[in-house]
Parts: sequence; structure tokens; C-alpha cells
Amino acid sequence: MNTLNNPVNTIAVIGSGVMGRGIAYVSAAAGFQTILVDINVRALEGAESEIDRTFHKGVERGKLTSEQASEAKGRLLFSSSMEEGARQADLIIEAVPEDIAIKQQVFVELDRCAPKECLFATNTSTMSPTEIGSFTSRPEQTIAMHFFNPVHKMPLVEIVRGLETSDSTAEAADWTAGRMGKETVVVNEFPGFVTSRISALVGNEAFYMLQEGVGSAEEIDRAIKLGLNYPMGPFELGDLVGLDTRLNNLNYLHKTLGEKYRPCPLLVKYVKAGRLGRKSGKGVFDYTAHREEVR
Repeated sequence: MNTLNNPVNTIAVIGSGVMGRGIAYVSAAAGFQTILVDINVRALEGAESEIDRTFHKGVERGKLTSEQASEAKGRLLFSSSMEEGARQADLIIEAVPEDIAIKQQVFVELDRCAPKECLFATNTSTMSPTEIGSFTSRPEQTIAMHFFNPVHKMPLVEIVRGLETSDSTAEAADWTAGRMGKETVVVNEFPGFVTSRISALVGNEAFYMLQEGVGSAEEIDRAIKLGLNYPMGPFELGDLVGLDTRLNNLNYLHKTLGEKYRPCPLLVKYVKAGRLGRKSGKGVFDYTAHREEVR
């Protein structure tokens, strides 16, 4: 399956949420045979429609030609069977929710189904690739490839080696990200890696400032963007990523790194209210009007 000069030909992406569908898009566009897998058929259908729209916008904006888009879509398959996706893959990129129990269930099943040469990557933004590798019989073939949202626009993939990750697995992950047009950094495993530790602190502190009445969400975002040259404010980013995802990350970092990552009570309240961000129509900001316009 794998060869030294071309270590990855077929990629299976597990999970068709915001990150999974983004990874599947850049994978197919980069020339990889790609299978997007989700046991939720409705979610898979939504991902297919969203990916098609992304290709259409890419052609409109001159990022790729109609022929390139058509060829890329021809390389992309959709499946509700994890076994079907896994057995064809050289590399599997897991993009399920940030819940270690879910990830364990997924990787145990993947380890059973995937060819012995297949490499495993988790798109986790905080969790240990060493622990995830321990759920399999191939920890040396397991690594973290942390993509950023929106995947087709953000240039970085953070590559994180586990304790037993082999050099060849790390090289294959780096090569794959490079072929997708991404820059990479390779960092040592520690909870939150580099980017998530900083982002979680900024986002959580913004919620504390909102809770304390320092300013409105709009003014806090504007101050961060213009004063610190961030491309997005912390609330805008949180709504895009999902406030439930942000809370899950903070809970994990609070557990592993200590008190400074304790989630702000206001963030907890938003999630309990179902205000999860763009995906639910309302988070810190309200997106329902935009949804109506799209319809």
C-alpha cells in the first residue's frame, strides 16, 4: 500500500462535521483519493452539499478551474460504513468530537478494520496522541494532525508526535500536509499543544470580560482584531469553532493543566442554553437572520 516516495494515496476522514468535511475537501483537491465517513447519513448528506458549495465558490474565485473541481469531486467518496472507509485507506484522519470516550471507540474499531500498514492521525486540538495510540495495536503509526478552521483557508497543520510515534509516520504526516498546501510545525506532546493553549486562554478571558461588563462582545472582538492584529475576534472564532467544542477543550485543559483554564461560568451557561455558535444559529452572536437570507 504505502511506498517510500509516495507514502499516502488514499485518505479516509472519519467524521463529517465542520472539520471533517474541510479536511476531506483539501484532501480531494490535493489529489488524494478520499473517503469521508460518518455513521450519521443525514450529516454525511449535509457535508456533501457543503463540500460541493465550497468547490463552486473556489471556481468562482479563481482558486481552481472547473476541470480541477470536477476531477477533485470525482476523487471524493462518501460512506456511512467505517469498515468500508478504513479498509481502503493508507492514512485515516479522525475528526470526531473532542471526547476521549468517543475517540477510543472509533480507534478500537479502526484498528480492527484498517490494513496493518495504515497510518492513524487524530485531528484533536488538545488530547494526547500517545493515549489515543494506546487504544490501538499500532501506537508507532499514530500521530496528531491538528488542522484549523476553516480548513481550506487556514495555512497551518500542527503535527504532534506521541511517545511511540515513528519517524516514518511523522514524515508521512508532514508530507501529506505539505501536498495539501499546508505549512507545518512539529511540536512535542503536551495538553493543548501550542495553538490551543493560547487560543483557549484568550477565548476564555474574553468571556470573563464579557461577564464582568468590560465591553460588549462586538467591542471586545474589535479591540482584539485591531489592537492585536488577530484575523478574527475571540467570540467570532468561538462561534465558528463551536462553543461546545471550546468548552470541551477548556474542561480537558483545566483537568490536565490546572486552574487557569477553568471555564468561565458565562461560557458554560451559553452551552447549556444550546447557544453553540454558527452551527446552532446562535452563540455569542445571532446568525438566524443570515440563515434566512441563505434559504
